[in-house]
Amino acid sequence: MMGRMAKKKHVKGAGSTPATVQLEHAGVPFTCYEYEHSNDDMDDGYGIEAARKLGFDEAQVFKTLMADTGSRRVVGVVPVSGHMDLKALAAAVGDKKAAMADPKVAMRESGYVVGGISPFGQKTHHATVLDDSALAFDQILVSGGKRGFSVGVNPHDLLAVLDATAAPIATW
Repeated sequence: MMGRMAKKKHVKGAGSTPATVQLEHAGVPFTCYEYEHSNDDMDDGYGIEAARKLGFDEAQVFKTLMADTGSRRVVGVVPVSGHMDLKALAAAVGDKKAAMADPKVAMRESGYVVGGISPFGQKTHHATVLDDSALAFDQILVSGGKRGFSVGVNPHDLLAVLDATAAPIATW
């Protein structure tokens, strides 16, 4: 498993995606993690694949999901080991309800493909909510903007760069 993984510190220009460009522009320290994505490993989802191949606890690796509240779209960032509580996400942004956004809409508005959607560098900025479990870690991993590429960031930096909020939006 470790043989398929390449872990490296961020080097300016390496692994450049809109996500890393936003992080560089904000002056936020981050680490790039790459692994060989395989469609054969998709039984448990993209985020679980990343956690396993990179050797991180699933509670420290987060997936980026987009929901629609009826009046706007909202980005939720939750551990790959859990699910997003749509009612809690809606409440965190002052709305009453939310439903998962159509994957085609999420890809168009984020500028990324499903399985590679990063909370950073999205084409359209949306209100973003990070599950508060992230605050227990010095570093969390989120997609770096393509399948097989993650970035490690301090969750407080994620909140600052995205003007996001933290709230309990995950269920297990």
